[in-house]
Amino acid sequence: MVSNNLKIIFSGPVGAGKTTAIQTLSDTPPISTNESASDMTKKRKRETTVAMDYGTMNLDGNEKIHLYGTPGQERFNFMWDILTSGGLGLVMLIDNTRKDPIKDLLFFINSFKDYIDKTALSIGITRTDLRSYPRISNYHQALKDININVPVFQVDAREYSDVAMLVQALLFSIDPGVGTDNE
Repeated sequence: MVSNNLKIIFSGPVGAGKTTAIQTLSDTPPISTNESASDMTKKRKRETTVAMDYGTMNLDGNEKIHLYGTPGQERFNFMWDILTSGGLGLVMLIDNTRKDPIKDLLFFINSFKDYIDKTALSIGITRTDLRSYPRISNYHQALKDININVPVFQVDAREYSDVAMLVQALLFSIDPGVGTDNE
């Protein structure tokens, strides 16, 4: 990759860890558009993203990956198309403690289908320490049922190595030579 304008999108439902993941990875102070939750979201958390989260990850050779997090609420879905424009791919985070996280997964895959079809996808399942079911195998089966084969990992959005693994998996699915020595 030779561009210094690489862009990756983080999406998923409210509370899945998008803001936290970008804070964890960003080499610059991240920008968030969090506001007090005013609807049913306030049962899950006090603040929610209303426009986007933004951070950057520095790579070798002065390249940067621009990290954009979408709002998780469907009422802000107009931002989804704006933020995905020009992106390399999507990192989807799914909160395993939600009522039906498999349904969330399928909803977000359907919502971003056109974007995913043109780019790449990696999926991180968060909060598995608080609820162990569904298991990763259940997510793989749900994806298999809709003919999607992408990397799926249990992650903690607060852990750099976990979130970096999601980004690396995404980049590897775009270009299998990423991170290998070509000499």
